[in-house]
Amino acid sequence: MESSKHIGWGWLLVGVLGSGVASAWATSMNTLTQELADTQAWREKAYWRVAMAPHTEHYRPSAEHQSVWAVALERQRRDGWLAGASRFSNSFGQPSAYVYVGHRFDGLLGQRNLYGQLSAGLLYGYRGRFEDKVPLNHDGFAPGALVTIGSQLTRRAAVAAHLLGDAGVMLQLSWDLR
Repeated sequence: MESSKHIGWGWLLVGVLGSGVASAWATSMNTLTQELADTQAWREKAYWRVAMAPHTEHYRPSAEHQSVWAVALERQRRDGWLAGASRFSNSFGQPSAYVYVGHRFDGLLGQRNLYGQLSAGLLYGYRGRFEDKVPLNHDGFAPGALVTIGSQLTRRAAVAAHLLGDAGVMLQLSWDLR
């Protein structure tokens, strides 16, 4: 009988904590939705960024790997939020794309010109025999995410490294249209 009381209290605790986490998640998602839906901030307090990625280095090179390139267009808000689209040739020579939202964190590690960037969105590509190269891929569509570390060289020019999970790192050059 004593152990069933502990199990009951345990489930009660899980329920209370779970509802608190769910409530915090819902509040965060509501705030995020409001931030991203602020159309005035996207129009008035934002600028365009064009980017190209001429080189990718694979951690474990393969004979199947081909040259990878990418071009991108991003809308960067002054509060750090961003949205964009990228067209690229994946590691296996297939035409691919990534549409995303994210956030840029300026002043990384206390360095004024250093920044970090996180993005998440929808990835298209990696079809046929390469479908299993991307987790959760279904008919070429999969969730995608990028972690980026970059340096703002001038007011308009930047260089960055996109960390491609356990596959490699992509070098990117970008120009801000301010």
